[in-house]
Amino acid sequence: MINYSKIFTAFTMVISLGLLYSCHKEVSRTTGWEYNNSKNGGFEKPDFKEQQPGPGLVAIEGGTFVMGMTTDNIMYDWNNIPRRVTVPTFYMDETEVSNFDYVEYLYWLQRVYGANHPAVYRKALPDTLVWRDRLSYNEPLVETYLRHPAYRNYPVVGVSWLQANDYCNWRTDRVNEMLLIKQGILEHDPAQQDDNNFNTEAYLAGQYAGTVKTPLANLAPNSTGKRGAKIEDGILVPKYRLPTEAEWEYAALGLIGNTQDERIAERKIYPWSGNGLRNSDKKSYGEFEANFKRGRGDYMGVAGNLNDRNDIPSEVKSYWPNDFGLYNMAGNVAEWVLDVYRPLSFEDVSDLSPFRGNIFKTKATTPEGALEQKDSLGRLKWREVTTQESLNRRNYREANNINYRDGDYPSNITNNWNSKPSDPNTTKNMYEYGVTSLISDKSRVYKGGSWKDGAYYLSPGARRFLDEDLSTDYIGFRCAMTRVGSTLTSKRNH
Repeated sequence: MINYSKIFTAFTMVISLGLLYSCHKEVSRTTGWEYNNSKNGGFEKPDFKEQQPGPGLVAIEGGTFVMGMTTDNIMYDWNNIPRRVTVPTFYMDETEVSNFDYVEYLYWLQRVYGANHPAVYRKALPDTLVWRDRLSYNEPLVETYLRHPAYRNYPVVGVSWLQANDYCNWRTDRVNEMLLIKQGILEHDPAQQDDNNFNTEAYLAGQYAGTVKTPLANLAPNSTGKRGAKIEDGILVPKYRLPTEAEWEYAALGLIGNTQDERIAERKIYPWSGNGLRNSDKKSYGEFEANFKRGRGDYMGVAGNLNDRNDIPSEVKSYWPNDFGLYNMAGNVAEWVLDVYRPLSFEDVSDLSPFRGNIFKTKATTPEGALEQKDSLGRLKWREVTTQESLNRRNYREANNINYRDGDYPSNITNNWNSKPSDPNTTKNMYEYGVTSLISDKSRVYKGGSWKDGAYYLSPGARRFLDEDLSTDYIGFRCAMTRVGSTLTSKRNH
C-alpha cells in the first residue's frame, strides 16, 4: 500500500531544502563579507555561467598547429615559413559577410547620420567600380551586385580593410544594444540620430543612457538605487573584429576533424581532407570543393555539368563547411585579416596568439583626468599612449609596434646613416616602397583563394597583401570575436 504521508513528508523536505538553498547568501571566501548586500557596501557578484557567442558566430576551440606553407612554394615568395604556434579559443563567422548584411549596415548609417553627417554613409559605401575591366563587359555587376535581391546572399566585395573594421565596430554596438533590450534594460529607440546613438564604449562610460525600461538595482550606499549595465554583469559581448592571420589559418585548416588524442592523422593541404580538389563522398563524388578558377578561361566548367557552378562569387553557404562548420574558407572570395604584412612575420611574432599590427591606445581624458566627451558621431575619443607613459614598462616602450623588429630603426638595413630612430620612414627605407616592393605600414594581409584565383591560393597557408584603403572584386571578409574565460566551450565542435 502506498504511504502517501511519507511521500508528502519527503516532498516537503525537498521543497524546504530548495528554499533554504535559494535563500543562502554567498559570502567572500577571502573576507567573509556577504555579496549583493547593500548593508555591507553593496559589492555585487552577478550570476554568470560562460560567454555566449554573438549572432552568426561559431566556436573555434583553440590549440597548437603548424602555421605556414603546406604546399610547394611555386611563387617563391618565402613569406610563409612553417612555424608552430598556439591560438586561443575564439569565435568566427560561419560565413563571409554578405551583401545583405552590409546593406543593413548602410541603411543604419543613412538613417542615423544621413541628415547631418552624410560623409559617414559615403565613406562606408563599397567600391562597386571594382567590377570594371578594360577588356570585359561587367557593367551589369557594377549596377546590381551589391543591392539586387538576386545577389543578396553573395559575399560583399569592394570593401577595404578600413571599411571592414568599421563594420565590425558597428556590429558590436548593434548586438550589444539588442542584448540590453532583450534583458529588459533598454527600450527600442528607432529615433537615434547623430551622437545620440547606442555605442558600447559610450554606454559603459555613462555618456549614453538610451531609453531606459527597467534599470538594474544599484546596491551601493547613497546611490539612486538604479544603474545601467556594466562589464561586470557579463551581459555585453566583446568586440566583433577581423580575425588575426593565425586565427584565420587555424580555423580554415579545421584540424579538429582529423585529430585524435593530440595525434594529427593527416596534415591538411586544404580546409578539407585529402590532397585533391574534388569531393570524395558518394553523393557528391567528383564535384569541386570550392569556387576557384580551374585554368585559363575556365571559371565554372562546361554547360550541362557546371562543376564548380559559379563564374563569380557564389552564395556564402555554398559548397561544404569544414570541420569547424565554416563555409568557403577556400575559394569564393579571399578575406581580410587583422595583421600588417611582413614577409618574415612568422619569425618575429609571438608563438602564442601571434599578431603584428599593435598600436596601443588609451581613452582621451581632460587635464582633470575625466574622460573627454564623445564626438559628434557618439563615439569615445582615443589617443596613442605616449613614450613618457611607457617609460617604466617592460612589455612595450611606445604606442606603435607595427615595425617592431621588422622595419624599425634597429632592424633597418638601409645605408642611410643620416636617419634617426624617430624617422617615420624607416619601413620605407627598409623595404624600398615603390622601388623594389609595395610593403608599407598600411599593407594588410588577406588570406584564402577566390573565384578569380588558381588552386595554389586555396591552401590556408598562402598569404598576400594589399594596402588597407584599397579594395577589389575578389576580397571580402568575415568577423571574429575573442573568447573570454575558459578555453573549452560547453558545446564542442566534434
